Parts: sequence; C-alpha cells; structure tokens
Amino acid sequence: MPSLRRRLLAWYRAHRRDLPWRRTRDPYAIWVSEIMLQQTRVDTVVPYYERFLTAFPTVRALADASSDEVMRAWAGLGYYRRARMMHEGARQLRDQAGGAVPTTRDELRAVRGIGPYTAGAIASIAFGEAVGLVDGNVARVLSRLFAIDLDMKASGARVAAEIADALVAPRAPGDFNQALMELGATVCTPRGPACHACPVADVCRARTERRVDALPRVAPRAAPRGLAMRALVATSAEAVVLGRRRATLRFGGMWEPPCIEGEGEAPWPTWLTIARDVALVRHVLTHRRLEVTVDASHGRASALERACVALATSLGDTYDAVCAVRTDALDSVGLSTLAKKVLAAARPPA
Repeated sequence: MPSLRRRLLAWYRAHRRDLPWRRTRDPYAIWVSEIMLQQTRVDTVVPYYERFLTAFPTVRALADASSDEVMRAWAGLGYYRRARMMHEGARQLRDQAGGAVPTTRDELRAVRGIGPYTAGAIASIAFGEAVGLVDGNVARVLSRLFAIDLDMKASGARVAAEIADALVAPRAPGDFNQALMELGATVCTPRGPACHACPVADVCRARTERRVDALPRVAPRAAPRGLAMRALVATSAEAVVLGRRRATLRFGGMWEPPCIEGEGEAPWPTWLTIARDVALVRHVLTHRRLEVTVDASHGRASALERACVALATSLGDTYDAVCAVRTDALDSVGLSTLAKKVLAAARPPA
C-alpha cells in the first residue's frame, strides 16, 4: 500500500490539470468548487466558479446575499438545489460560527448542504485531515483497482468508502484524494480506460482478471419519465411576466414564465388575448423529460400588472412572487435554461 500511495502521488504531481480550485487551500473556495462539480463537467464549471467567487468571495458574503443574487449567479449550472443548500449552509456558518468553516469531516457533515464526499474533500484538501472520499471517479477507480463486484450505488459504495479511508495517504491526504479523482477523470474513464497510462495498472485486479469493462457494477438508471407542462409568456412592449418558484420545488428559487404541470385547463386570466400552442419546448433532466406547450399573450403594461396579481393568486402554491420584469433586465434575475428556452420559443420570428 505505501508503494501504491507513492506512485499515485508522483503521477498526480506530474500530470494534474491546472484548475483554479487547485491553486488554493481556502476551504470556502474548495467547498464552492466541489458543489459545482457535482454532476457538471469541469470545463463548464470553471467560468461559473470564477464569477461566483468574485461575487461572493467569503462565506459571509454568500450568507449576506439574497436568494435572487445567488440563483442569478448559479443560473445555467442546473441542479439548483445545490446552490440553495450551499446558501443555507453559509448562513448557518455565519450565524453559528462567525463564518468560519469547520476543520474536520465530522464537523463539516453538520453543515447544511455538505454531504460525505464534500466533507471529505474540504477536510483533506484544505485542512490536511487524513480522511478518504468517494465520488463517481473515485468509485470507478477503486472498483477496478480492488475488483469490487458490488453495486456501486448500494453496498459497493460502502465498501469503496472503507477502502478510501484505509488507503488515504496520511502525509498528503488532499493530494492523494485528488490523485484518485484525477485518475478517474482522465485515465480510468467510463469508456475506454487508458490502462497503458495508469501508474498502478500492474496492481489493478480488474485488469489482471480482464474485467475492466465490467466494473464498476451500477444498476441501470430508469429512463426519464415524461411530464407535460404548459407555460404562458405574457409580454408588453417593455416587460414580461415571470414567477419565482418556491424553494421546495424543482427549479426552486429560479424565475420563469408562469407554468403548470399536467394537461388540465391552464389558469390564465380569461381577459387576456392568448395565442395558444405557439411552440413546444423539450427539456431533459436526469429523471424527467419535460414537454412544455407555450402560450403567448402581448398587451398593454396595465394588463400585465393585472395578470401578475391574478397569476400570483391562482399559482400561489408554485410561485412565491409573480411580477413584470423589464425585458432589458432579464439578465439580472436567475432564469433556468428551460425558462430561457420557453422565452425564446415564444418570440415571433424576425
């Protein structure tokens, strides 16, 4: 095991990618990067990470920001619950610890929005605590290296976590954990692992047993279920009606044209002149395949104000605010990718 650690650390220090979160030991910056990197590609995260830290450079700055400010900075990254939970965690640390980030994995786990993997990453990278971690990349590396023939979404994950804790290098835990992550991201990949470039290929049980392509074992993911929706894009010459989704819902905290789920009668104000079915927008999430039928209405600003009041009443379970937003100020609110698609689909062709 000492030899394996030395070889992985030497490989990582020679081959690691130059990523902005690897140039800091600031636990808050590492926290932000790890939350953003969950289920999102590295090249997508880099510009968001840099803009987010510019806007909110400290735990206290994030805690003091409004929900709208945070969601606007996150807009486009998806999985918006991550941002809401991190915002809640920052407020917890501001109120209970003066903005200080805990230094151990166990203490970090008590912070809202910080799970086992993120706690291990912050504790080992920022504070040098000798604890392991398991994300998708590490799970794949360990399942092949030790031939873990168990479902990595169930019992296999527990075995991998135990191995990660036992394997971590005590003198450089942060670098060692990042070495495992880097190996999984760049060499021991899901498709076509480059065993010839792996620094520990000679001790990999899956390679010895010719089972690299069979591991890790993961139960197949269910196909996304279809969900029909209907949206109303109500505009005047200068504004558009948007609602902010309640925090507990899908896309919580984000702004969008008012929308309902299902195929029932839409509660649009009857006095609006509405063009029905002007577009169909498709949007695929991890577990849902959304098909949004778009209605459109264009009228006077006074009609938009009345519509906001009516929609806030009829859709109060979905939105905690409904208002007319100037079209030249849309960049100042947090719009989900789906909301942007719906707005674009409702625009008449030039």
